[in-house]
Amino acid sequence: MTPSAGADGALIVAQSSGDVTRPTFFEIGPVGKAIFYMLAAVAILIFLHGVYERFSRYARGSDDRRERLADLPGRLVDAVTIVGSNRYQFDRDLTAGVMHAFIMWGFLTLLIGTTILGIDMDFYRPLTGESFWVGDFYLAYSFVLDAMGLLFVVGVGMALYKRYWKRSERLWGKHTGLEDDLFVWTLFVLGVGGYLLEGVGIVGRGFPDHETISFVGYFLALAFDAGGLSAGGAQSIYPAVWWLHSLHALAFVAAVPYAKPFHMLSSFANVVARDEDAGARLPGVPADLDATNAESLDDFTWKELLDQDACTKCGRCSSVCPAKASGRPLDPRDVILDLKSYRESLDAGETEEKPIVADGGASVIDSETMESCMSCMACMDACPVEIEHLNSFTRMNRQLTDQGDVDPNVQDVFQDVMQKGNTFGDPQRNRADWADPLEIEPTDAREEDVEYLWYVGDYPSFDERNKKVARSLAKLFEAADVEWGILFDDEKYDGNDVRRIGEEFLYLELAGHHVETFEDCEFEKIVCTDPHSYNTMKNEYPELEFEEFADDPMMPFDYDERWNDDGEIDVFHWTQVVEELVEEGRLGLSGDELDYTVTYHDPCHLGRYNDEYEAPRELVRATGCELHEMPRNRDNSFCCGGGGGGLWMEFDEEPKPSEERLREALEDTDAGESIEKFVVACPMCMTMYEDGRKTGGYEDAIEIVDVAELLVEAVTGNVPDELDEN
Repeated sequence: MTPSAGADGALIVAQSSGDVTRPTFFEIGPVGKAIFYMLAAVAILIFLHGVYERFSRYARGSDDRRERLADLPGRLVDAVTIVGSNRYQFDRDLTAGVMHAFIMWGFLTLLIGTTILGIDMDFYRPLTGESFWVGDFYLAYSFVLDAMGLLFVVGVGMALYKRYWKRSERLWGKHTGLEDDLFVWTLFVLGVGGYLLEGVGIVGRGFPDHETISFVGYFLALAFDAGGLSAGGAQSIYPAVWWLHSLHALAFVAAVPYAKPFHMLSSFANVVARDEDAGARLPGVPADLDATNAESLDDFTWKELLDQDACTKCGRCSSVCPAKASGRPLDPRDVILDLKSYRESLDAGETEEKPIVADGGASVIDSETMESCMSCMACMDACPVEIEHLNSFTRMNRQLTDQGDVDPNVQDVFQDVMQKGNTFGDPQRNRADWADPLEIEPTDAREEDVEYLWYVGDYPSFDERNKKVARSLAKLFEAADVEWGILFDDEKYDGNDVRRIGEEFLYLELAGHHVETFEDCEFEKIVCTDPHSYNTMKNEYPELEFEEFADDPMMPFDYDERWNDDGEIDVFHWTQVVEELVEEGRLGLSGDELDYTVTYHDPCHLGRYNDEYEAPRELVRATGCELHEMPRNRDNSFCCGGGGGGLWMEFDEEPKPSEERLREALEDTDAGESIEKFVVACPMCMTMYEDGRKTGGYEDAIEIVDVAELLVEAVTGNVPDELDEN
């Protein structure tokens, strides 16, 4: 059975002329009925075979290290809720959400209606000799199907408008093709064709009074009658219209697994198998030295292959990608679809195997494309079908690292981290020198018990501009009488970004070193300056299976347990800790100390990665500053450009993400040019925006400050520079 916008498109047993019902196979003889059933069986078999082939291909993918199908009943309920509510389709695009809701619920209602009629015709009536599709049930049924079918046609009409008249940019790309046109026009013709069939049938049956309930079909019947179509004429053309509509519907059913309509199944399956923490916690790698990352498609997990088929080409990921907006050679949609196209061509024998990713070679994906990714997770956040772009991207970055196809600047960073323990290449003995101007000596957490073990991070430790932020935070801790300590030269780089650009084993070394160090210290909580450190220590260190690597002579750690697997140790970003201190009144703020007009930038690793949006804002407001939001804020924030190794690479881009963001702050916020300070809560953001302020010509227009610097000024009455001089 197939969905139809008019009830005549469903197959119903003919009732007596006096019943409140509608005959099906109107003017269709026994031979026609037999032929239809045969064609329907063929269409369903083709459909089932195609679905089987698709899902059997996923089974040939490698195992996924996540428990993707654990608690399957719960996952199914969650997926039905997400898909049924169209929650993600409404995100950032109300029109697209309404359009998709109309199409999906219209289609599903018609499918359910056709199934009900099939049950009545093929099972209930043969068993009981009666039909339940009569009387009040028929009237209610006909009204609902006409109404929902109308929404379906309106929704498809909106899709046609967006695609062809408005020509929405994000719907077009290198993978836009004939199948996209066929899909949307097939749906439109199915919906309109069902109503045309219904209208012709009502005319042919002499306008039964009860058919007024089918208000769309009845309206068309009146139009046909006004146009001169007689009952006899309708009866003569009805079989042709019926067959055209039926064959169209059956062809659609058969084609579902072989073209774009398959996303109706694969997208739902993808939502079922989603990892809610994807991106924030990357999957690890096996300790097997023979294991490969992305030498071939066989290395991709079944979920990553499913991601490729779940893509609907909607372009939401492309429209929010800061790399694409800056002119870098990355379009997240194209990467996913390039992999899919290669897989399908390979399976069909239309192409020979080639490298998945390589530097300047004849590969599926070019290394420059992957280097462009900022790991901001905007693509994943915008995707309505839960595609986990970052997992596939990291897999390919790991392959580039294995092959040595890494940007020279990044390779230098790897060397600095391996030899010196930090991304600056500075001696580790200088790691705590940032604290020299302070009046107090930081506590050595390796020797004394503390409440907060403060992981300072590379940029606050070695970068001159961010050292001021570290000192500001230290002053806040002291003012609030917090017991804190640092690791001095036992603190190394946290590893978050080298992991995202492919250096998994270096990341493991760093993580292993830190968890061993943590085990030797006595503290209650960990607090991080950098959202990147916060993310990896909170979400990824507890996921690492150190025991797999503990016996590896190349790994400089002996730790063989899961660290913080039970979440006993809380890991915080500093804004979360200080917000509590402010609420407790330990910083003595009254809320009117400062009167700057400011805007705030959400760091990707604090916001999208970890859903922390309010703590920094509450701290800004606590100083008395007038906070104005940029149009792109919270989960829609635009990346500074520093993530995913962007801080260490040079790109030919126009404009730079940091320049675009500063322009937005001064031109698109409600306060406009009145914005005095651009507030950040991430050392990498600080570095990128200070650079963007210079290259974009904004040095005299706006000042870049950290939330901690605003707080110190509010608490002491002095700006951080003046404090450092005293």
